[in-house]
Amino acid sequence: MTLEQTGALPRLADRSPAITGAEIAESLVPPSQFEHATFDSYRPDHDYPSQSEAVATLKLFAKTWEPQRPAGLFSRSRKKVEAMKPGVYLDGGFGVGKTHLLAALWHEAPGPKYFGTFIEYTALVGALGYAGAVNLLRGSTLICIDEFELDDPGDTMMMTRMLGELVASGTRIAATSNTPPNALGEGRFAASDFLREIQSLSSNFQTIRIDGLDYRRRDTTGSAITVEPAEYERVVTALAGRGETVTSDSFQDLIAHLATVHPSRYIKIIDGVDVIGLRDVEVLHDQMAALRLVAFIDRVYDAEIPIVQSGVPLSDVFDEEMLGGGYRKKYLRSTSRMIALTAGELPPHDD
Repeated sequence: MTLEQTGALPRLADRSPAITGAEIAESLVPPSQFEHATFDSYRPDHDYPSQSEAVATLKLFAKTWEPQRPAGLFSRSRKKVEAMKPGVYLDGGFGVGKTHLLAALWHEAPGPKYFGTFIEYTALVGALGYAGAVNLLRGSTLICIDEFELDDPGDTMMMTRMLGELVASGTRIAATSNTPPNALGEGRFAASDFLREIQSLSSNFQTIRIDGLDYRRRDTTGSAITVEPAEYERVVTALAGRGETVTSDSFQDLIAHLATVHPSRYIKIIDGVDVIGLRDVEVLHDQMAALRLVAFIDRVYDAEIPIVQSGVPLSDVFDEEMLGGGYRKKYLRSTSRMIALTAGELPPHDD
């Protein structure tokens, strides 16, 4: 009998949290690993000058919030600042530091300001209604949108309309985007796709190109660490015995549960959890289940919660058809994150 069957450890599958609009708004800040991100802590690769150029452009963008001194009225730098568009789009593949730079820009801005993924903003609209979300965000100095979803036309149009209203009221926007379903090229996102999808809002954005090697690529050549069932039971028991909050679920139970919870609530599912245990991991063949897992792993990765697992390595959970399809880059990013999340040191055996 397993630990979750005996009730010895809590299960994520038993958590069905509600989340209010106010809670969503309060959570719209950079992930914990970017809590102290700055332009100076970003380490540009000198083989790719566009990285240093991106930092310089974003620093200039940040100056739009600084009081303008009369003495600099005719200075070249002031003219450059005044010429900045109200929106910037960071165009580059995953692993080149876009989120770090987006968070650094957010930290530079005075409040009120918001930082979240596309799905978090659409969840805010779902909780408050369109007018309620606009009223909440109106008056903010900056809205950062990481991974603007281009594969949902309805939500994209809604977000474009909302951002247009906010820009008109003086709010500045900074965004990155995911890859459209039909964009199979690896390593970068297409600015032309982003600008085409946001249509009327596109003229408000300046594209900032960030070239470079994907620092996560080396991780996808490895494998997530999996343990035998008996070792799994020993590890999660030992970790719980240390006083850590450890959950234990069968993989299929968790996958089924994620289908019943809106992705905006995934962050609440893992609230207060120190270690996640997943046993009997299997290869996924359902695209929607796989995309829900990607969204869940994003929240786990942002919260820096390690995973202990048995069964198929999580790095092998997406089948070949998925890895050859339009969401390939999403799956590769998630794979690298799952490798990192399972790489923690296991507790030693008792003598």
